[in-house]
Amino acid sequence: MATYTPPPYFPQSSLAPPDKNRYKKFKLAMVAIGILVVLMLGGLGVGIWYLLAWMF
Repeated sequence: MATYTPPPYFPQSSLAPPDKNRYKKFKLAMVAIGILVVLMLGGLGVGIWYLLAWMF
């Protein structure tokens, strides 16, 4: 029968110091993803427009 042993200790804080520009990088990544999504939706709309114009 196994005996209960507590789990190993893991430090709660990261070993690396916090990045001062973390929030700025996150905002920049979200803006870039937003622009990419808008461009993809625009391209999809133009593609559907030309597909429908070609079909009819």
